[in-house]
Amino acid sequence: MIEPETDNGSPVLEEPERSVPELAEAARELQAAEHDTQVAFDCIALGELDRAHTHALTARVAVDAAVTALAAALAAGGQQPPG
Repeated sequence: MIEPETDNGSPVLEEPERSVPELAEAARELQAAEHDTQVAFDCIALGELDRAHTHALTARVAVDAAVTALAAALAAGGQQPPG
C-alpha cells in the first residue's frame, strides 16, 4: 500500500494504537530522531559541525528512548525483546 506524502515528501503514518502508550511514545521518539537527524544533516552541509554533533547525539538519545519504549511494549504484551 502506498501511503500519502506530506509536503516534505515523508509518508504520513497513522498513530499507533492508543491502547498501548509505549508504542505511541516510541513513535514520538522516532519522529524526534528523524527531525534531529535532518537538522544534523543540514548543519553539516552548512559547515556547522558543533551543531551537527549536538543534533546527532540528540537523535541517538531519541532512538535509544524508542528502543526502551518498544521493549516495554513487548514486555507488557508478554513477549521478551531479542538479545
